[in-house]
Amino acid sequence: MRVLVIEDDAALGEAMARHLRAEHFAVDLVADGIDGGHLGATELYDAAVLDLGLPGRDGLSILEEWRRAGVRLPVLILTARDQWSDKVQGFKAGADDYLTKPFRVEELVMRLRALARRAAGHAAAVIDCGPLRFEAQTGQFELDGLPLRLTGFEWRVLSALMLRKEVVVERLELLERVYEGDADVDSNSLEVIIGRLRRKIGAERIETVRGRGYRLTAGDAA
Repeated sequence: MRVLVIEDDAALGEAMARHLRAEHFAVDLVADGIDGGHLGATELYDAAVLDLGLPGRDGLSILEEWRRAGVRLPVLILTARDQWSDKVQGFKAGADDYLTKPFRVEELVMRLRALARRAAGHAAAVIDCGPLRFEAQTGQFELDGLPLRLTGFEWRVLSALMLRKEVVVERLELLERVYEGDADVDSNSLEVIIGRLRRKIGAERIETVRGRGYRLTAGDAA
């Protein structure tokens, strides 16, 4: 999962990014409204964390512009403004969730996972695909009832495929959901990750659709 964090408090932003990366998120962190608004409108993210009091542009105007432009990016407002009227304004502008400071980073992680899951069309927190199970709220994968050990990149690819199981996920979309915006990406890196995942969950469960991308299926272990 790839997340955009727009937060002008440098210490808080870095702390959030560090914790989210430890939970296997790819994070693009920006500190001003102008750059943040541009990234949210032009890049592919699973969710955005948006502060309201930002230099350059305030968070509400960014969110309103995104929604007018048809940007469907799930947005969680993160702010010290805790008045009911502030929350009403945020939701009217198009926010999907609202969290006030101070907060627990663990709660932020859970809320972002829920936003990404619902945006992909899954109401239930547990997603099954054959013998593969994904506890979307905790981020845990199981295969045949046993925990599946994954690297950060493997987790990002498999979670993207799992949230869109039985659907072809374009190669470019997978790359954008795996790597942060400033990453130096090797052209064969995705194929390497897919190869490692096939060895861990069964080659038949990840189909290559030539010229397009990959599809996760229930497969046939027989």
